[in-house]
Amino acid sequence: MSSLRIIAGKAKGMRIQTVPGDSTRPITDRAKESLFNIISSDLIDSSWLDCFGGTGSVSIEALSRGAKSSTIIDLHPLAIETIKRNLTHTKFFQYSEVIKTDTLVYLKKKPIKSFDYVFIAPPQYKGVWQKTIEILDCNPDWVVDDGWIIVQIHPIEYKPLELKNFKEFDQRKYGSTLFVFYQRPFDE
Repeated sequence: MSSLRIIAGKAKGMRIQTVPGDSTRPITDRAKESLFNIISSDLIDSSWLDCFGGTGSVSIEALSRGAKSSTIIDLHPLAIETIKRNLTHTKFFQYSEVIKTDTLVYLKKKPIKSFDYVFIAPPQYKGVWQKTIEILDCNPDWVVDDGWIIVQIHPIEYKPLELKNFKEFDQRKYGSTLFVFYQRPFDE
């Protein structure tokens, strides 16, 4: 099993494990660092909903840099085991909730709480990112009023979406990683 590293914050330099097999595609250090540079100081005391959590790398990076909590969802047992092991290793388990379930089913439920950031990095080339955004658009209370939805996909997967409650406000491309950012429209 190879390992990933935490780039900054309390767990800077710590290595975390990847999920065995090829069921996940971990975010590259370059893309992760760029993402967190965009978020910057808004990260402090934020809450995260990490859909399709994989290794938990994005949540752990957020917690390391000052986020107050993260809820991480994944369906696959090996991913859940890896996430829990990585959270324990980095000492962020107490700030996290790990949920083994289908993200698309979970997001259709009435939210118990709203999140500052919803991070979506689903399996590639299956349209899952679009289905996830559409479910959130029908159930927008998962995201606080000034919160962001961040989608990580391969650039060839992208297409503009017609949404009611969210609008795309930015895109950033780093090699084969595209981040697409959504938020609620501001009243004009």
